[in-house]
Amino acid sequence: MKVKKIPMRTCVVTKEKCEKKELLRIVRTPQNEVIIDVYGKSNGRGAYLKKNRQVILKAKSTKILDKVLEVEIPDIVYDEAIKICEK
Repeated sequence: MKVKKIPMRTCVVTKEKCEKKELLRIVRTPQNEVIIDVYGKSNGRGAYLKKNRQVILKAKSTKILDKVLEVEIPDIVYDEAIKICEK
């Protein structure tokens, strides 16, 4: 029987490799909007964050997503990300 491959991605804050389902994908769309990609299928440049409140707050304070996605990230995106991880 064939073993199913588990997709691994790297968190931009912790540099830890984790399963894709343990991470949150933040995307800069071709229209330069920043969205949270819940399903991992949206078009655009993406960056992954661990689903952890401290990691998201650290990303906000260091502005790492601004650098990776090359666009200013609104605070509302971070607030929404925190709500998603606390579910």
